[in-house]
Amino acid sequence: MASAVSSSLMSPVRFCLHRSLCSRASRTVSANCFGERILCPAQGAAALCRQTNSPRWDGARGLFSRGGGGAAVEQQTLESIAKSIREQRYKRVVVMAGAGISTPSGIPDFRSPGSGLYDNLQQYNLPYAEAIFEINFFHRNPEPFFALAKELYPGNYRPNVTHYFVRLLHEKGLLLRMYTQNIDGLERLAGIPPKMLVEAHGTFATATCTVCRRTYEGEELRSDVMKGTVPKCPTCTGVVKPDIVFFGEELPQNFFKYLTDFPLADLLIIMGTSLEVEPFASLSGAVRGSVPRLLINRDLVGPFAWSSSRPHDVAQLGDVVSGVEALADALGWTQELKALMENASTTKSEE
Repeated sequence: MASAVSSSLMSPVRFCLHRSLCSRASRTVSANCFGERILCPAQGAAALCRQTNSPRWDGARGLFSRGGGGAAVEQQTLESIAKSIREQRYKRVVVMAGAGISTPSGIPDFRSPGSGLYDNLQQYNLPYAEAIFEINFFHRNPEPFFALAKELYPGNYRPNVTHYFVRLLHEKGLLLRMYTQNIDGLERLAGIPPKMLVEAHGTFATATCTVCRRTYEGEELRSDVMKGTVPKCPTCTGVVKPDIVFFGEELPQNFFKYLTDFPLADLLIIMGTSLEVEPFASLSGAVRGSVPRLLINRDLVGPFAWSSSRPHDVAQLGDVVSGVEALADALGWTQELKALMENASTTKSEE
């Protein structure tokens, strides 16, 4: 796939992703024409990379799209996509989601000025904000991450309508897979089965000793994390790290389900993401060119903001919850969605 891309035409960012996906690179640090740092620590598989906002970069077209023109196609709308779902013309829906679907639950996102987690990390005296999610820094000083983990640990927040909408897709047999960048576990709490999830940036549900590699359930760490203590392995006294993917670590193996999921998808829904972290961001271009892509987001991002947008692309801009509610309304699912959320709330209060 990526071998067809001419390296002479790649920007440094595209090269970063190309190398990490093709498993050919060792750790690579470079800078693009805007002087921004690019970190691509590929070590035999796709690794988490920071992407720049270079307007020259067209990762979707460069890696996945066949390009080309063709006859004019009637522009899709939210209503026409909903109509096709109702008429069962779309039966294999892939959902991509980022931090924007969790902010309505009270979790700050990572990049919003003034309120994002990166802006609120000054109290930890980090050399730079992203260091809290860099594996080399974690090995030297795990305390800042676990201070943040205390805030983010599953159970502190509840799912919202966006999570339950995806669960409803699953219950109707329409969800092929949900790919999420989020580490808050709200998808699981909403009742989306783990087998239907690709938690691309990892999960708090499991953990691993950084020394002896003994595995743990995430709940085994809860007591230490909530007390502000760094969890230690009773076998070797090594630090036990939640299975969150840091910059500098490989992505989980099930991330590669995209190789079969995305070619099968007949609809891609993208919600609440800036599409700024690779290789997750380029998945937006991994569906076939004829497949509609629905963006429910605050802003235009990724291929929706570039010249590589497609005739079947639809952007529902604004508040993510309002966008999901508009889609549910167009589908005629509003009452079902409301009942699902009320039932979940009743079940939780009885526990």
